Amino acid sequence: MGAAGLRAFARIAEAWGLNTDEQLRLLGEPARSTFFAWRKSPDTARVPRDTLERLSNLLGIYKSLQILLPDPQAADAWVRQPNTAELFGGRSALDRMLAGNVSDLNLVRRYLDSVRSGGWA
Repeated sequence: MGAAGLRAFARIAEAWGLNTDEQLRLLGEPARSTFFAWRKSPDTARVPRDTLERLSNLLGIYKSLQILLPDPQAADAWVRQPNTAELFGGRSALDRMLAGNVSDLNLVRRYLDSVRSGGWA
């Protein structure tokens, strides 16, 4: 999962226009040297459990957005748009995800899963 997750995350980061600091924050703030080593050689990366959980949530968020918003540009833009849902309080999903806790990623994922099942939370 680690290598595939890191490769997928690199593509998601590009699609979402994430800068390096945002990527580091979403991955749990690994050392910059570690992050760049992962990017260079994902197949040999030793990814901690916390980061694997973060990658799983991020991949789930991305997948849900692709299903909910079939236009890839709209799906990718959604993470940066202000959102009136209570979970976001007028801020973007990315703002919530960048709070730094894996639970924030999980909340966004669960929100999107609930939307996919027909209920706007």
